[in-house]
Amino acid sequence: MKIVLISCVSKKLPYKAKARDLYVSPLFRLGLKYAESLRPDRIFVLSAEHGLVDLEKEIEPYNKTLNAMSSDDVRAWAERVLLQLRDSSDLANDEFIFLAGERYRKHLVPHIANYVIPLKGLGIGRQLKYLKEATPHE
Repeated sequence: MKIVLISCVSKKLPYKAKARDLYVSPLFRLGLKYAESLRPDRIFVLSAEHGLVDLEKEIEPYNKTLNAMSSDDVRAWAERVLLQLRDSSDLANDEFIFLAGERYRKHLVPHIANYVIPLKGLGIGRQLKYLKEATPHE
């Protein structure tokens, strides 16, 4: 299976919505479009509040980010996400594509055998440029 993991963003709708619609920043929207163009089996949001979130799950807006959490809290969040991932994927055999920053993936990648990080080391502007250029235009 091919699975894409996209990190949550701070810019959200002010009301409950499906995860695919809740996050409204250009980075998330382009990341989702790029993820869908890869034709993966699954796409999940790495949510600081909820852990692993299916795109179709309805959630309330929240103000939580891993960037404001302690190292211990980030580690605990990652353990929760790994448990959720184990329920829906094979960490040893599935292919994972991370569209998420270092803080969101740091404690996950050591437990995943096959992964790629196409945006690794890129600032936000270069990430947006990469995603625009790598996404087919309709």
